[in-house]
Amino acid sequence: MEKLERTITEPIGEVDLNRPKVEIGKLFGKIQAGLETFFIKKGYLFLIIGFLLGRALILSQLTPFTLPFFAAIYLVRREKAPLALIGLIGGAATLSFTHAATTFIICFLFLFVFRISKKWVRNELKVLPFFVAGTLLVGTVAKTFILKGHVSLYELMMAGVEASLGFILCLIFLQSLPLLSLNRRRQSLKTEEIVCLIIMLASVMTGTIGWNVYDLSVEHIMSRYLVLIFAFVAGATVGSTVGVVTGLIFSLANISSLYHMSLLAFSGLLGGLLKEGRKIGVALGLLIATLLMGMYVDGGANLIISLYETGAAILLFLLTPQNLTMKLSKHIPGTPEYAAEQQQYMRKMRDVTAQRVSQFSNVFQALSKSFSAHNEPSGWEENSDREFDYFLSNVTEKTCQTCFKKDHCWARNFDTTYDYMKEIMNDLDYEDGQISPRLAREWDKHCTRAKKTTEVIQQELTFYKANQKLKKQVQESRKLVADQLLGVSAVMGDFAKEIQRERENHHKQEELILEAMQEFGIQVEQVEIYSLEQGNVDIEMTIPYCNGLGECEKLIAPMLSDILGETILVNSEECAAFASDFCHVTFHSAKAFVVDTAVAHAAKDGGLVSGDSYSTIQLGSGKYAIAISDGMGNGERAHSESQETLQLLQKILQSGIEEQVAIKSVNSVLSLRTTDEIFSTLDLAMIDLQNADAKFLKIGSTPSFIKRGAQVMKVQASNLPIGIIEEFDVDVVSKQLKAEDLLIMMSDGVFEGPKHVENFDLWMKRKITELKTDDPQEVADLIMEEVIRSRSGHIEDDMTVVVSKVKHNIPKWSSIPLQKKAN
Repeated sequence: MEKLERTITEPIGEVDLNRPKVEIGKLFGKIQAGLETFFIKKGYLFLIIGFLLGRALILSQLTPFTLPFFAAIYLVRREKAPLALIGLIGGAATLSFTHAATTFIICFLFLFVFRISKKWVRNELKVLPFFVAGTLLVGTVAKTFILKGHVSLYELMMAGVEASLGFILCLIFLQSLPLLSLNRRRQSLKTEEIVCLIIMLASVMTGTIGWNVYDLSVEHIMSRYLVLIFAFVAGATVGSTVGVVTGLIFSLANISSLYHMSLLAFSGLLGGLLKEGRKIGVALGLLIATLLMGMYVDGGANLIISLYETGAAILLFLLTPQNLTMKLSKHIPGTPEYAAEQQQYMRKMRDVTAQRVSQFSNVFQALSKSFSAHNEPSGWEENSDREFDYFLSNVTEKTCQTCFKKDHCWARNFDTTYDYMKEIMNDLDYEDGQISPRLAREWDKHCTRAKKTTEVIQQELTFYKANQKLKKQVQESRKLVADQLLGVSAVMGDFAKEIQRERENHHKQEELILEAMQEFGIQVEQVEIYSLEQGNVDIEMTIPYCNGLGECEKLIAPMLSDILGETILVNSEECAAFASDFCHVTFHSAKAFVVDTAVAHAAKDGGLVSGDSYSTIQLGSGKYAIAISDGMGNGERAHSESQETLQLLQKILQSGIEEQVAIKSVNSVLSLRTTDEIFSTLDLAMIDLQNADAKFLKIGSTPSFIKRGAQVMKVQASNLPIGIIEEFDVDVVSKQLKAEDLLIMMSDGVFEGPKHVENFDLWMKRKITELKTDDPQEVADLIMEEVIRSRSGHIEDDMTVVVSKVKHNIPKWSSIPLQKKAN
């Protein structure tokens, strides 16, 4: 008894409330999979379609659906052709035995002719409609002749009409039948495919003509249900198209159904317009159309029956699973589900691309680590001792191997002999091939072949030093390659992050901006916001033809500046060519600073070609680069060297690689490119336009100067010119610039140009301090003039002066205040 009570009172287990939902979902999934397998994979759907098409008539006597359907099935799904043929014969048998026999004979005739001609046919798809039309024409004429003994002109014309319809229907079935397969890869339906699918469905429903359930016409119910489905899924355009096509097919089958085409078309239009009300709205559209058309036709005599048929169609429509309508909408362009499907596909492709780029970034990073691992200093001492042992082994092989005192020196006095040889090698290396007298005397006493051993050590030392130099160059090259790979890895990593950044959803802000512009009286067609990040605003607008009046710069940008709380400027503008077209404008955040640059330059002896080159580079990351390169010597060759240096640097910087890595890359390319001793200096200044922070990288170049009011500051760094050595450390000098600062950069022809001057720094500082102007062009011209005057008008070297002035970015137009803010 206690055991029974304990069993009753013990909990039977944890109750999972979500489990029934899961089981119901699995049950529906199994039912759906079973139906798809039964109807589509096993082909019984073609049996049902064949049965309905077999009894479908046009003009009450033509049966053009049977052979085109069988031929299309035979070509597309040949293994299901017997099921389709059975369905066609069964459907024709419901009309008459003659129709069934004719259907079988015409299909057999088609197979016979098609199989025979297969040897000469290369493209079965192209010739199939012609075979269908020819077989229908011959079969219909032969049937009429056998039954009546003659063929009239009217019957011959009707046979031609049936053959023509068969030709068209064959093309339609070839387009629409692949849509019923489960393994269809293409996601979107073309307009032609949608129309073909509708025609096929309407043709199938004509097989239900004459079927009634409690005096309700089955074809009317199914046609209205079809219109409801497409109006709900694709809207008014496709819904009305389905109504017109379906009504036309029914009117061809039964002339009394002509008014039904108007009802279906009107229903599709109203249902599509009311699709925002979901299924109830679409059903209401059909109900309103039925009432209007029912009262108009026959004075409302059949209105009650028509309303019952509409009610049955609405009931079927409401019972249709949402999963089915969503699957159908994903294949029709223009629907939100299709757009979401495409967006998901694009997001997947974007993620895959970003992942691949990130993988490449990891590969380059791993390669960089692999190259860097060989340059670790931990094993250098051990490697140095090992290499010295190899060096001694080469020496002893040529001297001690045949000596009779070999055991005495290396077995009994190993340490002494080893130390003597190491000391001899060091003396020969650091004393210009001579050893000290003390060491010479001691070595003569210790070794019987002292002179020969010393000569061999000196010979091997040459090879040893060359080997050491080569290994050092390899280590330096590895370090350079590691830095370059690391830079490429960083660029690709940033690129992968940029790919994954989606356009943010700013519908509310777009509507506010659009409304504010229109209230102010500016007509704006469209606003698209890509970024509202502070300092990185990116907005695109489409406006009507502006006739080049500059309203974007004068009105729209100042209004956006007030709305967004920061200065917005026009980044690019594409004006329309015609008054009926639209202009496209992009707006970006204004940088906090701008740089005005002026240049003064002269070639040696007043020539036309200078060995100096200069460049100003606007980088996409909000940085402004100023560069001067001085090629070795003068003339064309020096100019090409300096120009090539700047072009290579510009391309590498614009790719996003860091400045130091970019300069090292340029140096490695120029040093490995040729064996000629052609070198270039490089003076690079990188100015951040957001905070005016400047970085100076000087490779063999002269100092630069910053003039701030009456104060002049010198910027200097010591590096060899580019291309002399394969590896060097780039010294980076950072300076914080301020508004109204003058940055003066020059080549050595200007800095070292003044004659009879001992201290070029003091002379240049004094001349810059004495300047009474802050205009960049005037400053450049005055400095150049002073240097040339000091040389009595002679230009003994290429001369270049680049003067840049840093200023606050003050827009031309003040912001226009508005009441509404896009926050």
